[in-house]
Amino acid sequence: MSVRRLSPNQPASFAFTPATLKAAKAWMANFPVGRQQSAVVPVLWLVQKQEGWVCEPAIRAVAELLGMPVIRVLEVVTFYTMFMLEPVGTHALVQVCGTTPCQTRGSEALMEVCKRRIGAQSHRSADGKFYWQEVECLGACANAPMAAINDRYYEDLTPETFEKLLDQFEAGKTPKPGSAIGRQGSAPEGGATTLTDAKLYDGSLAKKIKIPNLPPPASKTKAPA
Repeated sequence: MSVRRLSPNQPASFAFTPATLKAAKAWMANFPVGRQQSAVVPVLWLVQKQEGWVCEPAIRAVAELLGMPVIRVLEVVTFYTMFMLEPVGTHALVQVCGTTPCQTRGSEALMEVCKRRIGAQSHRSADGKFYWQEVECLGACANAPMAAINDRYYEDLTPETFEKLLDQFEAGKTPKPGSAIGRQGSAPEGGATTLTDAKLYDGSLAKKIKIPNLPPPASKTKAPA
């Protein structure tokens, strides 16, 4: 695993918003007294949703809230790649999957779009709206190639459909996630190829079974003393 370090450019301070603090305390309440440190991952995630990334002052604030050493929070935030350690795009954090299934289906072409429109990976675009990086498997191999943009998956992409997605994010919109070719989940391209007749599974062909009348149960008699 590559070494992950905090950004050299850090804000002077961090403060939880009331909504973030309320959600953090709700997570802490899920654990027994004295075990609030178990909420460190969800609390860090709440921080990232508030700020877009996790800064050093936020790490200290989380440590104080949970009553744990700062170094322990730092260990968590630098281990999990879900946490961004530097400012990301204000409009879109684009994570293009580069693992084999996506690579063989054209993810490299998606990355070329990112390089042309956004710039070098792991850096913000000149206007600050975008940030992109290549990531490992995101678990949507059947709908490759795909990219995670902010909190949503966009699948079955081509350079053209990917460009249109970025156009919408640049305009401040949130495009509908899912398959760019409109398939349901990870169903075959072009639609289902099996169980195409609803009668095969809707129960309409099931035979009605007639249950014969059963004799009444034998009367219970009291055993002799």
